[in-house]
Amino acid sequence: MIEARLLTTHEEFTEAVRLQQQIWGFEEIELLPVRLFVVATKVGGHAFGAFDDGKMVGFCLAIPGLKSGGTTYLHSHMLGVMPQYRNAGVGRMLKMEQRKDAIARGIELIEWKFDPLEIKNAYFNMERLGAIVRRYVFNQYGTTSSNLHSGMPTDRCVAEWWVSSPRVRGILDGEPHQRPFIAERIAVPADIGVLRTSDPKAARAIQQRVGEEFDRFFRRGLAVIGFEKSEQAGTYLLGTWESK
Repeated sequence: MIEARLLTTHEEFTEAVRLQQQIWGFEEIELLPVRLFVVATKVGGHAFGAFDDGKMVGFCLAIPGLKSGGTTYLHSHMLGVMPQYRNAGVGRMLKMEQRKDAIARGIELIEWKFDPLEIKNAYFNMERLGAIVRRYVFNQYGTTSSNLHSGMPTDRCVAEWWVSSPRVRGILDGEPHQRPFIAERIAVPADIGVLRTSDPKAARAIQQRVGEEFDRFFRRGLAVIGFEKSEQAGTYLLGTWESK
């Protein structure tokens, strides 16, 4: 049985570092070190691990953030799950632990960045968790050593998870939700994962197009409020976001 719990010891933090290497294939210089886990858990962040019969199979790390005006939030900096456990609900389990901790401490917002070309992840963020997106960051981390990034710029969407909002509560409780009017759509081909390897030039062109569309629509005040999947594409649904 898989269970999630807080990470508190140096040995557990060391294991989370090892998982980074296995999941993303980062070179040593790009790994989040043990000391960051230590500091994050001492200054208002948190780290959770998912364990299968005592073996860590996933983890997440969040650090405290401060908005202009003094609003506090949690930045969920990294969440990783071993490949053989990615369809076992481990990611959702870790996010639920993050949400539970945030609510217990009176924190309303958890943010994280994700690759807009990762269709499965986008669907999970919007349709399973109830996050929205209003910001797009070009080449957030530069070019990394991870094979998962295929040498492409690390463009990212910023997910906003208003953990106690009616939208989030309804989605997590499985209640049907009616979306506001959809003003724009941004489609990502379903075969983008294959193109990253087989035709990097085509994949990069798609990334550029997607980034330009996000930037243009966000400047108009729109937000990602949903996501649809088909055999052909994953589609971001954009409309007006009026409240939490």
